[in-house]
Amino acid sequence: MPVKIRLQRHGKKGKPFYWVVAADVRAKRDGKFLEKLGTYNPNTNPATIDLDIDGSVKWLQNGAQPTDTARAILSYKGVLMKHHLAVGVRKGAMTEEQAEEKFNAWLEEKEQKVQAKKDGLSKAEAEAKAKALEAEKEVNEKRAAAALPEEEVAEEATEEATEAAAEETAAEAPAEEAPAAEEAAKEEE
Repeated sequence: MPVKIRLQRHGKKGKPFYWVVAADVRAKRDGKFLEKLGTYNPNTNPATIDLDIDGSVKWLQNGAQPTDTARAILSYKGVLMKHHLAVGVRKGAMTEEQAEEKFNAWLEEKEQKVQAKKDGLSKAEAEAKAKALEAEKEVNEKRAAAALPEEEVAEEATEEATEAAAEETAAEAPAEEAPAAEEAAKEEE
């Protein structure tokens, strides 16, 4: 019975979530499977992969063929590396301890790369937020500057109107006082 290591789709429309399974080639995509080896969630950044490494290596040693996407996932998690080292141990090229040491060194290096990517993503996100905040501040300052002259013009117009009204009142007052002063002067005579 030919076996494939492939993805079985779950989740909802637009939000896929996959199980990594070992299944008979003749089974439907989302149908019967022999063993669930892990999960793959492409909705997160970076994608979340939870995988049984030893179970996957066992299936590869028994002749299971991974699909292209499953091969990429297995490679990313180190299953193919561990399978390669197991073949070397079986042929006598190295001991089990040496193979385990090489695999652990590879895992540490891979973990550092993944952590660097996560740090880069969080840094880029923080920079984008800072840039958006600066742009928003700049827009607000421009709005305030544009509104300020209008307010100043309105205040100046109000002040000018007040001054003009005061001048008119002052001009009317002496004009009214002049006839009153003339009348008072006539009465004194």
